[in-house]
Amino acid sequence: MELEFLGTGAGSPAKFRNVTSLALKLLDERNAVWLFDVGEGTQQQILRTTIRPRKIEKIFITHLHGDHIFGLPGFLSSRSFQGGEGTLTIYGPRGIRDYVMTSLRVSETHLSYPLNFVEITKEGILFDDATFRVECLRLDHRIASYGYRVVEKDHPGELLVAKLKELGVPAGPLYGQLKTRKDVTLADGTLLHGPDFIGAAQKGRIITILGDTRLTKNSYKLAKDADVLVHESTFSKAEAKMATNYYHSTSAQAADVAKKSGVQQLLLTHISARYVGKMALNLQEEARKTFSNTRVVKDFDQIKVPLRN
Repeated sequence: MELEFLGTGAGSPAKFRNVTSLALKLLDERNAVWLFDVGEGTQQQILRTTIRPRKIEKIFITHLHGDHIFGLPGFLSSRSFQGGEGTLTIYGPRGIRDYVMTSLRVSETHLSYPLNFVEITKEGILFDDATFRVECLRLDHRIASYGYRVVEKDHPGELLVAKLKELGVPAGPLYGQLKTRKDVTLADGTLLHGPDFIGAAQKGRIITILGDTRLTKNSYKLAKDADVLVHESTFSKAEAKMATNYYHSTSAQAADVAKKSGVQQLLLTHISARYVGKMALNLQEEARKTFSNTRVVKDFDQIKVPLRN
């Protein structure tokens, strides 16, 4: 599991930061990539990575402001020319379907693959299968904006091979049966109870990705015990009043969410163009006063999310 930031800026493209887009690469887990927001120029950013558009199976839109969706029609069109065949599902606030379909209709764009929409009408679980669950809650922005909580299902425990070897159980088909928790009778009549030879389950990871928002209690709920929290940091602590007026957050507020929610790592994004060079690092240092494991991300940063020990 890995996060790759395709755009980390706010409002409009800048020299060193494109507008918002984030890829959650789940290649080992499900041979797929999920996108969160598709700002203008996202497909051009993808060309500078190893991401294959045909691998993108889901797109989650946090809200319908242009710096989060203007790259969507172009990406969908290009995916047709880049081998995209599998169904692509777009999740987002009410209106996302109308925006995409109008863009495709007016430009007479015909996709080579099925396109599904899940417009968010209420908070709760959006997606749930054998490997992942995705939940959403409403945030506090000028228009409907959502935060997403991606929960990986726990990994089954490993077969305790060393324990079996101690008992003299030969490797082979018996191992396979025990791994599926079946009871096995050995040649000498010894009964082995399958579950006794399976280790503890490995807890799945949690990734929380928030849209634009003022500080709100739902941010804490979505971030609870997350391995990684991706939080906007449009303003500095000194501009808290401006952040409130424009429905955004400060780096210090993001750090407070991380600390009180038991987060492992905080990644700050959606950085205003006013913060360049050392000024962006100041946002990072400001947040670290409250939550030490904080990083201001840049375009093309890749963050691996390991399983916890």
